[in-house]
Amino acid sequence: MLNERPVDREAVNAHKRRILEDVIVHRLRELREEAALTQVELAERLNVSQNRVSSIERGGIERTQIDTLRRYVEALGGSLHVEVELGDQRFQIA
Repeated sequence: MLNERPVDREAVNAHKRRILEDVIVHRLRELREEAALTQVELAERLNVSQNRVSSIERGGIERTQIDTLRRYVEALGGSLHVEVELGDQRFQIA
């Protein structure tokens, strides 16, 4: 069957990334709602527009600056950790 319909690994991996991003932004929206904050209230805390918060929550996380994402998470009472993995080495950069 694979000979007749080969798997496009790049397409599969791209789809996995999109699904993971959807899960992440859905969870961010849930956390905001659990904190009883509207997008407008969170935007005011972040000093960004409500449209920017909406964009993040609709899947714009890949285009979001780390500082904005950090402030988003901190406004909800959490902390953001960014980690680099190179081979068997791992270290936090933010």
